[in-house]
Amino acid sequence: MSWGQEVQADWSRLVELAVAEDLGTRGDLTTSALVPGEATGRAAIVARQPGVVAGLPAAAMALAAVSPSAKWDPLVEDGQAVAAGQRLASIEGPAAGLLIAERLVLNVLGRLSGIASITRRYVDTVAGTPARIYDTRKTTPGWRRLEKYAVRCGGGWNHRTGLFEAVLIKDNHLAFGAAGDRQHRYTPAEAVRRARQYLIEQEGDPRGASLIVEIEVDTLAQLAEVLPASPDIVLLDNMPPTVLCEAVAMRNAGYRQVELEASGGVNLATVRAIAATGVDRISVGALTHSAVALDVGLDWST
Repeated sequence: MSWGQEVQADWSRLVELAVAEDLGTRGDLTTSALVPGEATGRAAIVARQPGVVAGLPAAAMALAAVSPSAKWDPLVEDGQAVAAGQRLASIEGPAAGLLIAERLVLNVLGRLSGIASITRRYVDTVAGTPARIYDTRKTTPGWRRLEKYAVRCGGGWNHRTGLFEAVLIKDNHLAFGAAGDRQHRYTPAEAVRRARQYLIEQEGDPRGASLIVEIEVDTLAQLAEVLPASPDIVLLDNMPPTVLCEAVAMRNAGYRQVELEASGGVNLATVRAIAATGVDRISVGALTHSAVALDVGLDWST
């Protein structure tokens, strides 16, 4: 996920909503009461704590949406590590516009920088292993592309953007058939083959390789059964490192083209041991659903 047209389009819609919910029909009562309309000012966006920056283009768009004549001058780049007290951008223009845009600018910059910062901690923790850190679909509704962009700024990798982008056969897809619909009761291997056939029919790809087919398994027995069906990725759900090592050995015995993804029970205390097992991917929902916003503020320049 890079900063491109799709991400910008998402943020444009969100900015419109954000401005409307802040200003309502009356506008900024405090600024209208205290700040002359002709007043101008300069300020800096400052990091209050160390972290990794993400969302500078979004912050610039937020400022422009509120105050089109205001100037935005970024002083760092997305993906850059910054220190506490470091200036991230300077802004200049109508003082009222800067004040009205302040919270929106800080909210998006803090949120996305928080995601980039926690992602970088995970990436640094597994450095030297073959494992990559991936995000999930556990994102804020409407913010998914933005949040996945922030993960990339932190050095992580993106899982599928949405349900449309890849096949991921989860336990509940199989449980649906096991719950009583015998016509659609599949073993993991059968589900992989059925999904591949569906892609061949729908996508017009005779090899069925136009999209990724991934399947979740809970046990080594399921892994052994599904590997011959040649999924692109097998998600190993909630397996401890000792079992993950066995899973990697099983895959390496004849199915090296299949990537293994560890998921569940992943945190900064456990991720290094998980990565050391030899899995290719580690998906971490906490990158987006539990990230703490980076503390950023606005300081007026004299």
